[in-house]
Amino acid sequence: MKKSKLIKKPKVKEVKSEKAGAEPVKKVIATPQALRGMKDILPADQPFWLFLTDKARALAKSYSFEKIETPVLEEAGLFIRSVGKETDIVEKEMYVFEDLDGAKIALRPEATASIVRAYLNHGMWNLPQPVRLWYQGPMFRHERPQSGRYRQFFQLGFEILGDANPVSDALLILVASNLYKELGINTSIQLNSIGCPTCREVYKNELVNHYKAHRSKVCESCKKRMQRNPLRLLDCKEEQCQAVKKEIPQILDFLCDPCRKHFMSVLEYLEELGLPYFLNNTLVRGLDYYNRTVFEIYSVGNDGAAQSALGGGGRYDYLAETLGGRTTPACGFAIGLERTANKIKEVNPALAEKEKIDIFIAQLGDLARRKAMVLFESFRRAGVKVAEDFCRTGLRAQLEIADKLGARYTLIVGQKEVQDGTVIIRDMESGVQEIIDFNKAVADLQKKLFLNAS
Repeated sequence: MKKSKLIKKPKVKEVKSEKAGAEPVKKVIATPQALRGMKDILPADQPFWLFLTDKARALAKSYSFEKIETPVLEEAGLFIRSVGKETDIVEKEMYVFEDLDGAKIALRPEATASIVRAYLNHGMWNLPQPVRLWYQGPMFRHERPQSGRYRQFFQLGFEILGDANPVSDALLILVASNLYKELGINTSIQLNSIGCPTCREVYKNELVNHYKAHRSKVCESCKKRMQRNPLRLLDCKEEQCQAVKKEIPQILDFLCDPCRKHFMSVLEYLEELGLPYFLNNTLVRGLDYYNRTVFEIYSVGNDGAAQSALGGGGRYDYLAETLGGRTTPACGFAIGLERTANKIKEVNPALAEKEKIDIFIAQLGDLARRKAMVLFESFRRAGVKVAEDFCRTGLRAQLEIADKLGARYTLIVGQKEVQDGTVIIRDMESGVQEIIDFNKAVADLQKKLFLNAS
């Protein structure tokens, strides 16, 4: 596939000089550029995105998840209360502004808080529980752009609200795993449990004591995290902190009995399903509302090693209460569409190939073009794969397009054919042509296509 050529030269506008007889002065007019971290999803990328969303939609239906859409704008307080005031997302990355009424508004940095808000607003607790929802849409975070990660990025997620049973955790992991199987992407599952508020506090104290003993070896951010949000210590990617991080106490050793039983039950479900997994004692996720089970899905290279994270999720049993609602145990996961689409492009580049068509309609002259448009609509309504290029007039150029599109037949309508009420059928493989009645063209071609197919 040929890549479109980028126009690098700026557009230029001639501005007349005030002096008589002077040469026009060229004024450079800069072409607007996409904002940093924002990305156009071009037609060449669309087959991979459509493949992804079609597979997700079919999977959601098979597991009884219903589609929900929430606004991209929410009250900023929704995310401050849910995601966590001292998380990087709220402190550094969230787009916040005042609207014309003076209200503090945020572009949503993630979707789960919005889903729970909608669940509470619309009284979904009155529905048979649990409620299974899925969504797709853009999120916004002012973070450093990198491969597959942008300031406007798209997520697709599944949520189960109103169930505390560990079977829901396992079901979500199964759905996530099956989605990537459907997409043809090899993945691995990493799991952890971060317990509940009670047992987590005990672990936090042990974690802080460990870091205090190695305070001189950690970065300045981790020194602040020790006081403000100790679990975020496990998220640190700074090189100098990795040695200290390797020696941390294991959070699974500090789980209370209910949390331990819950996590063991999740693992038993996964083993019964034959889903392999890896325990990762540093996995905590970057949002404060999580409790108990957390997990991430990683792409796997040809060597079997885990590569970049494609998605993740976990349980958030206290989020509804944090937002002023009733106790609503819940869990969910989300995947990044950009990274996943890029991965699909790697494993299945053939998706970008244009689908071959059955019929191409060529025309010669204005009157013939009008008749050709009528013919095109007739074939389209009949469900025949048909194409055209009404902007062109030369027959040779149109036949070349028909050949590139893989058309089996080209129908040619010229001035003579219009007068005679006929159309020429050209077999693109053999080059053989025949003349048929214009009004019988659809029926005759359908017969030909059927006979060839059989």
